[in-house]
Amino acid sequence: MDTNAMKNWDDRGTTAEAIRAGMIDKLVYSVGKDPEHATLQDWSTALGLVVRDHVVDHWFRASHRSHEEKKKRVYYLSMEFLIGRLFNDAIANLQIEPAVQEALSTYGLELRDLLDQESDAALGNGGLGRLAACFLDSMSRLEIPAFGYGIRYEHGLFRQRFHDGWQIEEAEDWLVSGHVWEFERLEARYTIKFGGHISFDGQGNTKWHAEETVFAMAYDTPITGWQGKHVNTLRLWSSRPTEILDLRRFNSGDYLNAAEKMIRAETISRVLYPDDTTPEGKELRLKQEYFFTSASLQDLIRRYLTEHDDIRHLPDFVSIQMNDTHPAIAVAELMRLLTDEHRLSFVDAFDIVQKTLSYTNHTLLPEALERWHVGLFRKVLPRHMQIIEWIDFHHLAEVQSRNLAVSLEDVRIIGHGSEVRMGNLAFIGSKKVNGVSALHTELMKQTVFAEFHRLYPDRIVNETNGITPRRWLYECNPPLRKLLMETIGTDWIANLEKIDAAAAFATDASFKEKFAAAKHANKIRLAGVIEKKLGLRVDPTALFDVQIKRIHEYKRQFLNILETIALYQAIRRSPANDWTPRVKIFGGKAAPGYHVAKQIIKLANDVAKIVNSDPVVGDRLKVAFLPNYNVSLAEVIIPAADLSEQISTAGMEASGTGNMKLALNGALTIGTLDGANVEIGERVGPENIYIFGLTSEDVAEIRVKGYDSRATIEGDPVLSDVLRAIAEGDFSPDDPSRYHDLTDILYNSDYFLVTADFQSYFQRQRDVDHGFRDTSRWTERAILNTANVGWFSSDRTIRGYAADIWNVPSV
Repeated sequence: MDTNAMKNWDDRGTTAEAIRAGMIDKLVYSVGKDPEHATLQDWSTALGLVVRDHVVDHWFRASHRSHEEKKKRVYYLSMEFLIGRLFNDAIANLQIEPAVQEALSTYGLELRDLLDQESDAALGNGGLGRLAACFLDSMSRLEIPAFGYGIRYEHGLFRQRFHDGWQIEEAEDWLVSGHVWEFERLEARYTIKFGGHISFDGQGNTKWHAEETVFAMAYDTPITGWQGKHVNTLRLWSSRPTEILDLRRFNSGDYLNAAEKMIRAETISRVLYPDDTTPEGKELRLKQEYFFTSASLQDLIRRYLTEHDDIRHLPDFVSIQMNDTHPAIAVAELMRLLTDEHRLSFVDAFDIVQKTLSYTNHTLLPEALERWHVGLFRKVLPRHMQIIEWIDFHHLAEVQSRNLAVSLEDVRIIGHGSEVRMGNLAFIGSKKVNGVSALHTELMKQTVFAEFHRLYPDRIVNETNGITPRRWLYECNPPLRKLLMETIGTDWIANLEKIDAAAAFATDASFKEKFAAAKHANKIRLAGVIEKKLGLRVDPTALFDVQIKRIHEYKRQFLNILETIALYQAIRRSPANDWTPRVKIFGGKAAPGYHVAKQIIKLANDVAKIVNSDPVVGDRLKVAFLPNYNVSLAEVIIPAADLSEQISTAGMEASGTGNMKLALNGALTIGTLDGANVEIGERVGPENIYIFGLTSEDVAEIRVKGYDSRATIEGDPVLSDVLRAIAEGDFSPDDPSRYHDLTDILYNSDYFLVTADFQSYFQRQRDVDHGFRDTSRWTERAILNTANVGWFSSDRTIRGYAADIWNVPSV
């Protein structure tokens, strides 16, 4: 294609008049409405199409440039991409907001109203997916040619609502109004096989006779870099049937069975993380992981072969990053493609695999390192089971030949003869394996991959996570953005470490006053959202105490709730004391099959019901659990937070990124020495963070020696009283025994050491109360958090990946 024939940026025009004219054109000829009858959704679609045209100009130029220069490409495989809304992201990155605002004013429209018409793309659950989205942003910012690959979930994870305090899961409908940012690619279609059997011809070539096949159809979304200098692609796969309808059955009146193949095929890309507590759920999840991984590898090999002749040079031009173990089947699938389709020997193919693939580990929890029963794996992916057995055999032979004192069982892929261990497969098949914080990487070497580290001491590297400053300050926090731009300029937007210039103003009275005013404006906005969603009025001058993340026992929302109850009881005992007003704000979803996590949500809502209606407590304490936590809600909560809850059991949170977002927006952290909290504390200083509780070393020692949680509870009158109140139904008068299972966990096992850390946590929260009362000093500390966490930019993280793992240049 002749890129000179394309309209240039200047030709299309970014003045208010050009945007206004383009918007009317799109409204009439694309949406089919005239201005007099257009709804907000119509105007939003029209403006979105205008902005998208500008993005596409840059997108095509970047794609053609990468193709012509034959640069090495990065392919990022992830089960989740929590990209949120893209409308404001594109406007911000293209720096056309003033012109857009002016264009809209002609018709009495507000940009915020139009932005709110866009649905959040329901493509992720939490930190894993949001990290992938930040990485795409940074790869575009750093002009690294890249593709993100995932699944186009029709109904996402689920939409969360509460019924009588219980989590209710409903199907997401984020695509019901269309998705203006995606482009269907009908030509990018690949066949994905499942089941069946394997045969060999006379030359020893393999033939996979599949029992079931589906098509993977591509949908592309452009991901804009800062100032539009580079645009990369997020390619998502939708599953389609190879046979739409069994017409014979349909004509005989068997309508449901006639559509069976279509339903089975489309189920693969319907829902993120189907409940895998059933055999059917396990099989569907394995199919999902193979589906998008196979489609992605077939696609990138096709692209490679349009530019290069010899598949053996794949590692020179392709680097594939597996985000967690979900795409770990890429090791076996790339082997299959190279051996069965391109006729390479197993030895040559595996050499290419190990030079092309890399793996990011996100967890030290053994249960989170995926394992598949051999029977299920062989049923769904019989050829891959053969390949994995070959890899396992040859790897063990190599290990034995080195005569090292390592546990062979620990470095096998097929464990105990019955499980395929995807973490081990990913490690063996990768060039590099990275952790996501300094502590996490060291613990990887000592725990889950200790034996592998002894075999391959140079394979594990650290790349501490980061967040994009464009989304997580520039876009979501306009008051603070404005203050920073007026005070220290704009360099920090593209190079977040330059935000450290704000530290010089931490004691400046005028700057502190404006910083506090920005925070207060954000808190007023959040208070409005809380009232709208929950009917609860909160005081924006109170301390906004925030814990927003996936609900899991190791993240210890339960600990936060116990402290909330203890504070509530203390206020009731002495209401005349001078209490620091506090609003406890929760957000997060529990996996549908995770009973304990769903009980924790219910307890939080039951506590909120009692606390919020107690006239004795009044505005001294409020509890708000906001339903359906997503990116758009986070963009409102994070700028308003005063206190960031990062209270996981030490050694269990790999990194966290919420801790970085909250600190960047001026929240002080209360947390354990876990994940990136350690590195945040090093940068903001011990006086500007609230650390409590056991260390990872303490936890490891307890695991060896054992722990008597009952004795801890009985020795702590505050904790005993809290657990008594829960167990006796003070917060569940309609069902006093509702939380006996939860309290029994703490008395009888307490694996996540909630009781062990309770006293330290409760005392540090009283330090927070005292610190917040000194408003001038608190603001100074908040400024220093913002100024000193610039290192936690995903731009810095991606530079690390580019240099240490992918071997690609970055701007």
